[in-house]
Amino acid sequence: MFGLQGKTCLITGGAGSIGLASAQLLQSHGALVALVDRDEDALDKAAQTLSPGALSIAADVASEPDTARYVAETVAQFGKIDVLFSNAGNFGTVAPIETYPTETFDAVLAVHVRGAFLAAKHAVPHMGTGGSIIITSSVAGLRGDPGVYGYITAKHAQTGLMRVLAKELAPRGIRVNTINPGPVANAFQQRVEDDLTPLLGRDATQFFDANIPMGRHARPEEIAASVLYLASDQSAFTTGLILSVDGGMSV
Repeated sequence: MFGLQGKTCLITGGAGSIGLASAQLLQSHGALVALVDRDEDALDKAAQTLSPGALSIAADVASEPDTARYVAETVAQFGKIDVLFSNAGNFGTVAPIETYPTETFDAVLAVHVRGAFLAAKHAVPHMGTGGSIIITSSVAGLRGDPGVYGYITAKHAQTGLMRVLAKELAPRGIRVNTINPGPVANAFQQRVEDDLTPLLGRDATQFFDANIPMGRHARPEEIAASVLYLASDQSAFTTGLILSVDGGMSV
């Protein structure tokens, strides 16, 4: 049904909850999976949950030599790349503009924007007609909130990158879309909420739930289901899309 049998899916941020849930789901539909993550211990644990044949590669997505290496290793193992899921991310911090650390701003953009750019730059030459690039943006890429300078700027920038890629690669039969989750029940979001709770003066998890029309955080598996759609033949005529998976938060 989904047309993923034997297709190679390269996933950055593969040891995180969304990356791993997506890898597991794609693999269950016959995909060949390569996981990339900077955290070697988490990557090893993630790989153990996958079926035999999955490839795991420790790399820094913001490094061009690392990117060239993880793409080359994937192609050497599987011969091609059909799906690139550019999912690696970091949050940074929340602070007023006067005190927001410049090095943190740079580090967040390096992972989200430079990382997604480099992944596409090196993977596209190994992709053909029917290929799919998916970039994990966020509901944060559709709004602005005080103090979230690195993360929100990066998430908006990813939309611009997606649109340029979508226009350029459409004639080659490669589609490019972003997936924009709202808060997800995972360790990444919990760290964000731990930072925000003292700034908000109330429990940040409860704050987000109150601002999500469906009244709860997403589960990683729910985000993965949307990744499956964008990776598969079911989205064969879909490109340049911002797919919000946020329980109505951006409405």
